[in-house]
Amino acid sequence: MNVASFDPRSLRFPGNYELVRLGYVARLQNGLTVDAKRDVTGDVVTRPYLRVANVQAGSLNLESVTEITVPRSIARRSTLRPGDVLMTEGGDLDKLGRGTVWRGELEGCLHQNHIFAIRPDPQRLSGRFLAYLTQSLYGRCYFESTGTRTTNLASTNSSKIQSFPLPLPPLEEQRRIAGYLDAETARLDKLVTLQLSTRNKLDERERAFRDSLIDELASSCGELPLRRFVTKVEQGESPQCEAVPRQGEYEWGVLKLSAVKQGRFDHRENKRLPEEIAPTRAYEVRPGDLLVTRANTPSLVGDVAVVTDDAQRLLLPDLIYRIGLVRGVEAAFVAQVALSSRVRLLIESAARGSSQSMVKLRGEDIKEWPIPTATPVQQRTFLAEVERGAESTNRLRAAVDRQLSVLIERRQALITAAVTGQLGVTTARQDTPA
Repeated sequence: MNVASFDPRSLRFPGNYELVRLGYVARLQNGLTVDAKRDVTGDVVTRPYLRVANVQAGSLNLESVTEITVPRSIARRSTLRPGDVLMTEGGDLDKLGRGTVWRGELEGCLHQNHIFAIRPDPQRLSGRFLAYLTQSLYGRCYFESTGTRTTNLASTNSSKIQSFPLPLPPLEEQRRIAGYLDAETARLDKLVTLQLSTRNKLDERERAFRDSLIDELASSCGELPLRRFVTKVEQGESPQCEAVPRQGEYEWGVLKLSAVKQGRFDHRENKRLPEEIAPTRAYEVRPGDLLVTRANTPSLVGDVAVVTDDAQRLLLPDLIYRIGLVRGVEAAFVAQVALSSRVRLLIESAARGSSQSMVKLRGEDIKEWPIPTATPVQQRTFLAEVERGAESTNRLRAAVDRQLSVLIERRQALITAAVTGQLGVTTARQDTPA
C-alpha cells in the first residue's frame, strides 16, 4: 500500500484515542536566519548549527555540521533540546514533514530557520511516537496533501505542521508503541542494509566486468582522447517550465537532469514547456544522441546516456551536453567507456564548484576522456559482451530491488498499523510473522 491508495478516512481509531491538533500538545520553535549583516560583537556565542542537509527522513547526518556565531539572546531562542522532533520546511514531497527525534547529539546545537523544532508537552505527547506518526501512511497523506509544490521542491509551514491532526492514545501507550516500533524497525532496517549491500556488490561486479573489457580493448588497439572523435559539444537552454511532465502527444517538454542517470535514459523525466513558449527546434533530442550531464552532485555529474526511441518532442536543457561524434564511433560505445572507473576518476578530479551539492564539468574536460580506438566491428562486439554480462546481474538486481520494496512497504505498513491503533502492540509479536 502507498500514499495514493491509502484513505485515512477509512481508519477507525480505538476508543481510548483522541484526535487533537499538534499545536495543542506541542510547541513549535522556529530556527535562526543566517544574516551576514548581523552584529556579532559583544555578548555572542559560537555554536554548532543544524542545516536542512543534516536532517534526513527519520535520521540525522552529522558528519558535516558547521558552526555559527550569533548574539546569545538569538541563540537562546533557537537552541535544540533533547526530545525535540525536527521537521524540515522544504524538500522532496515524499520527505516533507517526516519527523526525526533530536537526542542531544551536539551540546548547545542551534537550528536553521528552514527546520522546525517541535517540543512535545511531556504530559501529553511522546516525541518518539510523533516521529513514527509522521513516517506512517497517515502522516504522509496529510503532509503530501497539504504541501505546496513548486517546480523542483515542496514546502510546508508552521501553521500546517501545528494543524496536523494527531490520533493520540494515552501517553503510556504511546511509549509502548514507540518501544515496539524501535525494535521491529531496527530488525527490518538490518534486512534493508543487507539487501543494499548485496545491490552495491552487484554494481561493483558490473563495473569490474566492464572495466576489464575496456582495458583489454585499449591494450589491443590503443586509445585516444575523446576530442579526436567529437564533432561538437552543445548545451541547450532552460526556459521557465511547469513542474508536471508533458501530457499530450503534441506538447513539448524539457529534459530534467534525472533523465540521464548511470547510462540509462528516461524520457519521462521532463518538465512541460508552456504553450506560449516556442520550442527551439535545434535543441530537440533525437534517438541515438549522446547526452552528458554538465552540472549535478559530485557523484552524478558527468553521467551519460544515449537517447532512446521513445523520446519525442523533448528539448535539451542547459545543464546537459549533447556530444556529436564522427562517423564510425557509436554513441553507445562511448557511453559504456564513460561509465568506467577510470573515466569516473577523471570526472571527479575535473569537476568544479564551490558547493558539494552542485559541481560542473566543462566541455574541454569531457574531451579528455580516454577512448579505445576500436573499429565499428570491435565496438559492436564489445557492446554485445557488455550486454551479455549485464543480463545475469540485472536479474539478480531486480530480485534484490523487489525484496527492498517489500521490506520498505512492510516497514511503513507496520508503523501505520501500530500508531493508528490497528495493531495491538501487546500481542503484536505473536501475531506478526517473523
